[in-house]
Amino acid sequence: MMDLSTNYMGLKLKNPLVASPSPLCEDIDNIRRMEESGAAAVVLYSLFEEQITIASRELDRYLTQGTESFAESLTYFPDLDTYNLGPEEYLEHIRRAKEAVDIPIVGSLNGVSTGGWTGYAEAIQEAGADALELNIYYIPTNPDMTSHQVEQMYTDLVGAVKGKVDIPVAVKLGPYFSSMPNMARQLEQAGADALVLFNRFYQPDLDLKNMRVVPDLALSTSIELRLRLRWVAILFGQIEAHMAVTGGVHTAEDVLKAMSAGANVAMMTSALLENGIGHLAATLDHISRWMEKHKYESISQMRGSLSQKSVTEPAAFERANYMKVLDSYTSRA
Repeated sequence: MMDLSTNYMGLKLKNPLVASPSPLCEDIDNIRRMEESGAAAVVLYSLFEEQITIASRELDRYLTQGTESFAESLTYFPDLDTYNLGPEEYLEHIRRAKEAVDIPIVGSLNGVSTGGWTGYAEAIQEAGADALELNIYYIPTNPDMTSHQVEQMYTDLVGAVKGKVDIPVAVKLGPYFSSMPNMARQLEQAGADALVLFNRFYQPDLDLKNMRVVPDLALSTSIELRLRLRWVAILFGQIEAHMAVTGGVHTAEDVLKAMSAGANVAMMTSALLENGIGHLAATLDHISRWMEKHKYESISQMRGSLSQKSVTEPAAFERANYMKVLDSYTSRA
């Protein structure tokens, strides 16, 4: 019998397909449907640091001070009164989700500082979450801030949260570090049980007609998976922390590639928004049929089979493949 089970941060999952944060996770009935369609776990949308530490009107005054002469700058900042649920409602949502389903529920915190808001990590644990995902979304804009300071901010945050909870903690981060392997090791040493690769870098557009900054959230495509596969394949065997692939997971083939690179789980959002929650069941069925056809008995057998663990000089291997990619293009002119 095909064994699709996997271990993610000590959580025994029935398969590697996890529903990641999206508006779908705001509804308990949707979470039930995710479980029925085969999702092995659900990661809830993030509770933002800004929602916890500063009331939205106070934050508004803080952010908008001095912007009267540049009204267009106001459009950079969100109205937190309308963003998802407040802190107490978020904790209640976790409780209700845990009562509704048997699969693991993962809470999510989005922040960049080690202030009192980390106490909400404890509250999320007490609400019943099986694990916590730290979504660290930070874009350095100060030229005086060094790369070491940025990295220290990440590790301090992970250490502070790990000091508050007993449940597993995953760190969701972006790919923009000068040495991703070293950063991965630092986060592991700070206590991270897993790395979620990678946070998508959302970039607003500029409306020149109205001189406004406008949000422009485009759903992912499978092409975005390649960056994730590359780094998971490089990190596999070099760190003990588990790895999740997020961003670009749309098909059964995408999930299988993530496993072959060395991931423990593959997280899906955009595909569910595009195709509906039932897409989970179709994907899992395709995974089982593919593995049976190719004589794989389990996910664990496949995991890391296409990683760079067996390559003596991964850096040289990467440069060789870089040259092959360039050479593979044939001009159509």
